[in-house]
Amino acid sequence: MRSPVPPLELSQADEAFLAAIAKAQTAPHAEVVRAQALLMAGDGLANTAIASALGVSPSSVANWRARFADEGWAKLGKVRRGRGRKPSIPAEKVEAIVHATLHETPPGHTHWSCRTMAKAQGVSPDTVQRIWSGHGLKPHLVKTFKLSHDPHFEEKLTDVVGLYLNPPEKAIVLCVDEKSQIQALDRTQPGLPIKRGRAGTMTHDYKRNGTTTLFAALDVLTGKVIGECHPRHRNREFLRFLRTIDRQVPKSQDVHLILDNYGTHGHANVKNWLAKHPRFQLHFVPTSSSWLNMVECWFGLLTEQALRRGSFGSVPELIAAIQEYLDNHNDDPKPFIWTATVEELIAKVRRGRAALHSIAS
Repeated sequence: MRSPVPPLELSQADEAFLAAIAKAQTAPHAEVVRAQALLMAGDGLANTAIASALGVSPSSVANWRARFADEGWAKLGKVRRGRGRKPSIPAEKVEAIVHATLHETPPGHTHWSCRTMAKAQGVSPDTVQRIWSGHGLKPHLVKTFKLSHDPHFEEKLTDVVGLYLNPPEKAIVLCVDEKSQIQALDRTQPGLPIKRGRAGTMTHDYKRNGTTTLFAALDVLTGKVIGECHPRHRNREFLRFLRTIDRQVPKSQDVHLILDNYGTHGHANVKNWLAKHPRFQLHFVPTSSSWLNMVECWFGLLTEQALRRGSFGSVPELIAAIQEYLDNHNDDPKPFIWTATVEELIAKVRRGRAALHSIAS
């Protein structure tokens, strides 16, 4: 006849810890049952009695008692090495899927999908998705980038960022650019308005009714925008916009313009006009660095909030919509705050160039 198992030795701290788990409302059910079993073992109940009361096997109770006696409650609930559910996919197969994702592409495709990888490796698409998620792989996503090769990149970057972070006194800093070829698109059929349970609708096809170009100058300090539309964006239209800025900015202020390297901005007619208006100073961002011009942020808001879902029967309707958005923005302007330092940006660009160089070599 088997001798009775002695009561499990529990300290007051052990009892308090196990009692807290046994009464917890949010703890996993398995942990609650394990804690109740150990408390009952501490009261001297036999394994069979504990198993019958909790609906588990006597061998499970015996294993819990033995592990608690050896390791205490610090490792309670953790699966021991070599125990638990074994992976159904061999490690070699996982390694093959990861390697193929990183270094190969399927025939005729630019990247893998779950289905193409599953077919190539002889596993299910769900298996591929689990492996990709576990290794942080997302072959369906791609990020775009552009590194400037301007030989004066750091010099121009320092100049522009310096204006953002430390604008000069008695001067205004304006980010200037043109949003060209804005199309007056009219939908071929009227859409349905939004209603409860249904999104608004609009046809995917459209009619083109002409284009306009928006010239805009964003005041870095206040967030206000000076803007006007012209049919084209040649040097003569740019000169008209410079004259508009000259009229609207008080004569007591110098005017610092941050621009890109579009040819119109350096035209001979523009240079002649600037020579007669010395309070205007131009600061060019490096080539392929439009992200340095903060008016691009405002252009993005204009597109998203006023143009993308608009329907315009003519160019005058389009211009009126742009002007309305411009007026509403200037009624309550909010500036964009530049925070990145020159050192941070230069370090980031250098890391990008180093990464490209390592791939090319």
